[in-house]
Amino acid sequence: MAFRSVTRFSLAPSALAAGVWIAAQPGLVDAAEPVIQTVTVSGRSAGAVSMAGFGDVPLSRSPFSATVLQGGLLQDAGINGIADLTRLDAGITDAYNAPGYWGQLAVRGFTLDNRFNYRRDGLPVNAETVIAQGNKQAIEILKGTSGLQAGTSAPGGLVNLIVKRPQNHVGTATLSWTQRNSLGVALDVGRRANGFGWRLNADIEHLDPLTRSADGHRRLLALAVEAQLGNGRLLEAEFESNRQSQPSTPGFSLLGDKLPDARTIDPRINLNNQAWSLPVVMAGSTGSLRFTQELDRDTQLVVQAMRQRLDSDDRIAFPYGFYPNATAANRNDPDLYYDCGSTCDRYGADGRFSFWDFRSDGERRTSDALRATVQGQARWGGLAHRWSAGLLATRYQARFNGQAFNLIEAPGAIDGKAVVPPAPDLFDPNTNRDERSTELHLQDAVTLNPAWSLWAGMRHTRLHRASARINTTDPRATDYDQSFTTPWIALSHAITPRDQAYASWGQGIESDVAPARARYTNAGQALPALKSRQVEMGFKHASDALDWRIAAFDIRRPTWRDAGACDSVAGSCTRQMDGVARHRGVEAEADWRIGPLNLRGSAMRLHARREGSGDASLNGQRPTNVPAHSLKLQAAYNVAQVPGLALLGFVTHEGDRRVLPYDDIATPSWTRLDIGMRYTRRVAERTVVWRAGVDNIADRRAWQEAPYQFSHAYLYPLAPRTVHASATLSF
Repeated sequence: MAFRSVTRFSLAPSALAAGVWIAAQPGLVDAAEPVIQTVTVSGRSAGAVSMAGFGDVPLSRSPFSATVLQGGLLQDAGINGIADLTRLDAGITDAYNAPGYWGQLAVRGFTLDNRFNYRRDGLPVNAETVIAQGNKQAIEILKGTSGLQAGTSAPGGLVNLIVKRPQNHVGTATLSWTQRNSLGVALDVGRRANGFGWRLNADIEHLDPLTRSADGHRRLLALAVEAQLGNGRLLEAEFESNRQSQPSTPGFSLLGDKLPDARTIDPRINLNNQAWSLPVVMAGSTGSLRFTQELDRDTQLVVQAMRQRLDSDDRIAFPYGFYPNATAANRNDPDLYYDCGSTCDRYGADGRFSFWDFRSDGERRTSDALRATVQGQARWGGLAHRWSAGLLATRYQARFNGQAFNLIEAPGAIDGKAVVPPAPDLFDPNTNRDERSTELHLQDAVTLNPAWSLWAGMRHTRLHRASARINTTDPRATDYDQSFTTPWIALSHAITPRDQAYASWGQGIESDVAPARARYTNAGQALPALKSRQVEMGFKHASDALDWRIAAFDIRRPTWRDAGACDSVAGSCTRQMDGVARHRGVEAEADWRIGPLNLRGSAMRLHARREGSGDASLNGQRPTNVPAHSLKLQAAYNVAQVPGLALLGFVTHEGDRRVLPYDDIATPSWTRLDIGMRYTRRVAERTVVWRAGVDNIADRRAWQEAPYQFSHAYLYPLAPRTVHASATLSF
């Protein structure tokens, strides 16, 4: 679709949920027309969320909450990775986003599982890697329990990556720069003619961020092709290969029982700065094949197959607790050598901590998926139906080698100046994993009358999982099968052509086993499947000047607790279901267009608590690293005196985050301001788009997040003031 000589055009409500703006995309502008288009947003067009499974039903008429971020929009916002998406939607927050490592998101307060909550063109993929952005057309984020779309997944939502496909004419080259001296070059080119199309994306980037000791590089090569075979048949294939090599950045922590003042911490310090530290290397190859057959005017068959292979070398000088007695003299006394007293989950009061040499080279994760879906529209029983049915088969393997996770006797310090020796011996056996699943789904959207619609679906899953430690006589093996069905139902009412109300109820599933260790009475046994439930009620309004949406939700997720003494004695511990994590909240979004000014805001208020635990001290506790409220605001102003120039602004505010699961220590709330500009001009009959921005323009010092990971409290600071710029030439 070409955007021609207009000063304003409509944008799907799904794109509005990104909270950013769009102008004519390079390569889609008619080269013969010199008109410079303004940057604007509008909610008058319809858009759909493909992974929801209801076809092309507009998001404005769908009974669920979702966000769709278009690739061009992410460029305007200066976003290069999954972790940066938290700037654009109040319902999405950070969840252990270590720079140089794979990104993790929390949606509605629940951390998404990188193994099970990510999709690529609707098929499940493993996101335990850096996700390349250069060949992604859009990112969909579905909020709420996802049992209708996924066999197993953490509650909160799903992320779906939409791959770029051939268009009639695409040709752009982009040069980008980010302070300190990161440089990137990207090419996006493709054609479509005579029933055949192709699209090539190639990126290469040198990484030199403001964070010290974090230089690296990444690259991407991706190709998508399609062939129109006639008689309603379309064959599509695509392949991508990407690689990133960069040292990761560990977090700071509590200093004894005190929260350090973020204003006194240099956010450019990388505690993983030893001379022997090695980069984390993440490489991935993914290919897919999709065949579409129009069976008749209203019915379509889609068959998809995909393979993903991830190869990783995971290495870091890892700060973890403070073990003051870890000296050569005490090595033969483990009770003393590994005694950390009150600093097992934090750093010492004087800023010292213990380094652990972690190395796990040659990790390989392989995912296969095959799906067949039939979808269409029909009239049954005098009612209109939009239905789909499908079968999905998946296989996952994870293969590892021996790993090191060795305590280093010399301590580190938070000023980043300590020098310690390595400890690279591969003493620790790793664990191989295998999984197979078969999923059957059925869903239907029934139009009861012009105002009322009923939406329903279910997914039945049969699952087999197994694991075993490698190179050891103590395999700690697990092997189990489970099956379950997850339903979902909703009712929507079109009050007016511009207004819709809806209510929905759905379930999601997570599957796990008790740790295969002697101290557990149920060691290695499959635990009852965790069945989360969500109720959501919402209202959506769309008009020429103002769009707004509001949704109230209530998610209940069962939790586990280790009951008993849980010491080194065999059979002293039992893992059992113990109450729920209940997240109740309200999300609101609004888009307002006033002449040359476009405003958008999103807000979330979240009440997340533990309920029903057998340990009364846990009831009423807030989860760690989850802000109780967040606010994201964006603005774009089209400067009339300079056609093609738009001034951009972003405001991000998040509330305090609890640091420990058993203490009220919390990071203060914070606010960050980013500014930018986008300037589009015609140069020698070509369109050039200049972008520039300054993130954290006030150079605010604050703790951005406080993940409690691996039974340890970590603190990640806001990135310092950062300047970035790019130029995109269309040809």
